[in-house]
Amino acid sequence: MECEFPSINSNKQEVKEIFESVKTIAILGLSPDATKDSHRVAKHLQEAGYKIIPVYPKEKTILGEKVYTSLAEIPFAVDMVNIFRKPDALDAIADACIARGDVKVFWAQKGIVNNAAAAKAKEAGMQVVQNMCSMVEHRSL
Repeated sequence: MECEFPSINSNKQEVKEIFESVKTIAILGLSPDATKDSHRVAKHLQEAGYKIIPVYPKEKTILGEKVYTSLAEIPFAVDMVNIFRKPDALDAIADACIARGDVKVFWAQKGIVNNAAAAKAKEAGMQVVQNMCSMVEHRSL
């Protein structure tokens, strides 16, 4: 797959508003390995007061939170989906977010861009962030 430049993305003011409004963040691809970026980012967001929801296929708990194997399995509202997956997985993730009906923010981490999935999420009313690290952006506020 060729690298994409984000054609759809939130600006710094919108990112600030996202962090002021969201409370629950599903982390797709949250690794139990403390040396991985997904783990460090999730831990930072958790310590900043956000409710993190690990989505990972192989664990029972990560960072003291119950792990779900899919976004559809989470039985309560999710404000933001923070994605640590390959760009080609984002189409199905956008569909899963749309199917839930409660996701307000579709956030693809640094190095992850899929403009087709982003357009789908935006059309469904979600704010979209691509190719930005949520921990770096949160710290910069």
